[in-house]
Amino acid sequence: MASSKVTSSQPTPARPPRPNLVFRELRGQRSPAEFAAAVRRAAREIGERVSCDARYVGRVEAGEIRCPNYAYERVFLHMFPGRALTDLGFAPRASVRGRRAQAPGETPGDHEPYETQNPHDPHSPHDALGHHEIHALHETYEESDVLRRAFMTGGGATVAAASMGQMGLAFDAAAAGRPVRRPGTNDVYAVEEAVRRIRLLDDRHGADGLYRRASTPLRAAYALLDAGATRQTTADRLHSGAGELAISVGWLAHDSGRFDDARSHYAEALATARMTGDDGLEAHAFCNTAFLARDAGRPREAVRAAQAAQRVGRSLGSARLMSLLALREAGGWAGLADRTGCEQALVRAQTLYERGRSEADPEWMSFYGEAELEGLEAQCWSTLGDWTRAARHARRAARLQDPHFTRNIALYTAELADDLARGGRPDEAAAAGMRVLDLLDQVQSSRIQTMLAGTARVLLPHRRASGVSGFLERHASLPRTA
Repeated sequence: MASSKVTSSQPTPARPPRPNLVFRELRGQRSPAEFAAAVRRAAREIGERVSCDARYVGRVEAGEIRCPNYAYERVFLHMFPGRALTDLGFAPRASVRGRRAQAPGETPGDHEPYETQNPHDPHSPHDALGHHEIHALHETYEESDVLRRAFMTGGGATVAAASMGQMGLAFDAAAAGRPVRRPGTNDVYAVEEAVRRIRLLDDRHGADGLYRRASTPLRAAYALLDAGATRQTTADRLHSGAGELAISVGWLAHDSGRFDDARSHYAEALATARMTGDDGLEAHAFCNTAFLARDAGRPREAVRAAQAAQRVGRSLGSARLMSLLALREAGGWAGLADRTGCEQALVRAQTLYERGRSEADPEWMSFYGEAELEGLEAQCWSTLGDWTRAARHARRAARLQDPHFTRNIALYTAELADDLARGGRPDEAAAAGMRVLDLLDQVQSSRIQTMLAGTARVLLPHRRASGVSGFLERHASLPRTA
């Protein structure tokens, strides 16, 4: 993968940065170093990692950073609840997304897409630093590496295989570090088919056996991205395909319990979406980010990511998409123990779902039917501790699921088993658990195995109940995954 470069070009007249007086006022009597320490503490509270120091605070207050990256945004909104970025003195993100005119000989990767006031500003830190120092500076910001990668060329992303096991000559070249030819229409079809193949295999078999193999074509896709496509239409489709591939691989990481990897892949897709102005891809990336945040124990981030997805998704015209995004928000509210917020989002999701399908529904939403609606609602009630209600929805989900989605049948049934166990119905829980065990020769999912392990712990005191000892013995005999 090529690294970004700072190229020389004719300087353009730069407006002097406008100081951020609002942010300065929010700092109050604290020194920049003290305030930076407070930012780092706030980041840890919500599971973020930012390398804020006094210099960064100074750049914000001087107006050099017109809009923070998304990690800092989450931290600042956590520190100052109820406020938007513009309430903190920042410019609207849309105004600093890097859509300025391109200078002759310049590639879109030559400058950060946002954060700096003007890449040609003589006061900008980019002009005062060498290439290696710039690289180090980028590394201090979460998502900077994936943003840089998405911006480093004007070309598209590609993958050299239509299946997991047949990667083709382009992949071989990328893996070996040799120069890669410019991608064309065949590569567009290949990357789109690779995404479909991964989703199909996941639907049937779960993520654990797929993740490591799927990561390899993704790396090749971004190596080929650096090569760039000649035609803009090809480049756009390849960007979109690479973003969807990153989300698919991110989901495999997510479902197999590799949350840090999943977060990185989703951020990769988000960066690609913003580079090309692809609202559909951005909504998808935020949707999965919300789901991941919920599972990783960051419910407030889940709510915010789901709400961000809804803001960008409204223009797409898909009621089913908005329904799913409302469910993602409901999951976040449940994690915050906000029953009212959760119920309101669930009602919204149901209302939007009942509007039916449309041609605007994204291809990736093929999994979202009544069964998924019921399953996600079951998870919300389970999080809120309403085991009876959760079990009712989980049972419906398992009954309604298309047999093709073997993994989801196992997931919903595992949810049912856990809800029944926690709701004081151990014999029914054991029977449901047995049905899940019957599917594990076809499905490999750490998520499902983790749920079953939790159910087994709940059932231990009830081993004398009908069927429970048989379930516990069979569960204990399962091979332990690494």
